[in-house]
Amino acid sequence: MEEAFIGEILAGDRRAVARAISMVEDGTPELPELSAALYPHTGRAYTVGLTGSPGVGKSSLAEQLVRAARSRDLTVAVLAIDPTSPFTGGALLGDRLRMQAHATDPGVFIRSMATRGHLGGMALAAPEAIRVLDASGVDLVMVETVGVGQVEVEVAKATDTTLVVVTPGWGDSIQVAKAGILEIADVFVVNKADGEGAPRAAADLEAMLGMGEKHDWVPPVVSTSATDGSGVDELWDSIDRHRKHLESTGSLGEKRRRRLLAEVEGMVALRLRDRVTAMLDGGVNSDLAQGLMSREIDPYAASARLAEQAEAGGDRAG
Repeated sequence: MEEAFIGEILAGDRRAVARAISMVEDGTPELPELSAALYPHTGRAYTVGLTGSPGVGKSSLAEQLVRAARSRDLTVAVLAIDPTSPFTGGALLGDRLRMQAHATDPGVFIRSMATRGHLGGMALAAPEAIRVLDASGVDLVMVETVGVGQVEVEVAKATDTTLVVVTPGWGDSIQVAKAGILEIADVFVVNKADGEGAPRAAADLEAMLGMGEKHDWVPPVVSTSATDGSGVDELWDSIDRHRKHLESTGSLGEKRRRRLLAEVEGMVALRLRDRVTAMLDGGVNSDLAQGLMSREIDPYAASARLAEQAEAGGDRAG
């Protein structure tokens, strides 16, 4: 890895940062070297995730939060996690469609991201991209997802404060609970609060939260209108209060520690899965499938045998 390239990332050079994130998207072989060079310079940026169903106004809300951050003299990066295009392999929603008002602000970096070749998928690619932005020296990294599926929930959990955005008439509470967003939310945002039914939506959320388990932090419900910016200062205050709560209780460090360990666990699981797949495809265990089909060996015993062989292979490699 070129020292000049690493130096440019650490200095916040936009081209270098964009190139590094493209490397993450593509899953290039240089990623371990890039990670080793940047990792000692991470851990300083605060991260905020925005998730919610399509159409709830997450992009508009992110733009308002960028304004709030800049008015407080903070530098900010926005990472928009978009679906992968089946035609180009790139993000369907381009950077130029987002936040035009901040395009020339040197204190704002905006990037759409999709996984084009990262074997670990978005759940592993997103934390790597966040670390690139962290190492570039920004104060705040915002991560916006496109929906509330499993991947989006995992990405949103990879941040310090997670905002779950809903709108009036946000739908069946059971479906929302199934999506898992009640568990991941640190702050709920009822956006488009000027629309009919906003007070009812906020009341419904507060009632659901009241029926849940009691924790040290109860997610506040904040009503906003991203179109005119109303409620954004209150939302910023809620994010700030959550950060101070995490810091004062020691939960911030613990939360980041758990995230890192989970990420490493995911990387190890991926390596082991690839090794086992190679063992099966390589014909070393060609009799295993036949043994399973003939009921001479059961799946537990088969998996135990493969695990032992994978571990033995790792010992030899070491």
